[in-house]
Amino acid sequence: MGILKTILLIIFAIDCIALILLVLMQEGKQQGLGSLGGMTDSTFWGQNKGRSMEGNLARITTFLAVLFIVLAAVLNLPVFAG
Repeated sequence: MGILKTILLIIFAIDCIALILLVLMQEGKQQGLGSLGGMTDSTFWGQNKGRSMEGNLARITTFLAVLFIVLAAVLNLPVFAG
C-alpha cells in the first residue's frame, strides 16, 4: 500500500497546483455596472462561452475540483492510515 499511497499523494499534489493555477487564470464573474443597465450575456460571445477558452477553463476546473475531493476522501480511508 505504500507505493499506491505515494502515487496518490503525487497526483493529489499535482491536482492541487493545477487547480490553483486554473482558478487564477479565470476571469471574474462580476458584471460590474453593466448589469445595472440591463446588459446581459445575450451577445455572441456570451452565448458561446461554453466553446471558448473561458468555458474550457471552467470545465477543467470543475473536473479538477471533483478529482481533488475524491482523492482527499480516498487518502483519508483507514487503509492508508499510518
